[in-house]
Amino acid sequence: MGDGVPRELISLADDEGNSVAVNVHGRNPRWTAGLDAEIVVKTPFVSGRIHLGLDVGRLKKWADTLDRLDAGEDAAWMKMSRGPSIVVQLTGERDCPEVAVEDVSGSMVTVRVPLVPPDDWIADHRRRLRLVMDHWVPMLSG
Repeated sequence: MGDGVPRELISLADDEGNSVAVNVHGRNPRWTAGLDAEIVVKTPFVSGRIHLGLDVGRLKKWADTLDRLDAGEDAAWMKMSRGPSIVVQLTGERDCPEVAVEDVSGSMVTVRVPLVPPDDWIADHRRRLRLVMDHWVPMLSG
């Protein structure tokens, strides 16, 4: 999408073809304080996607999650809310970082994706968050 609008809030990928992304599609037409987004999981074995509603509170909680990860702690984003959540373990079962996408309240499915992000991934995700917030938050009401 070459329109200059920030669409990728999260983009974690490795050279093995494993990735977890959160893509922002735009304002939610039925929720003036929210954005339409989706979590996309791709691996050589399994791929899937799930709808996600984002608001300012969830975006701020992603910033908190990045702070915890930067401090060397495992962290969960949206774990206590309805809908899907993302859990990042800095050292997973395979001695590398692991991202779990959980949809406990809906499909009751959890997908764990081991991946090794680049060294600067937290700084990159803070930049992504800032771009998304700068562009989308002024358009939201509520």
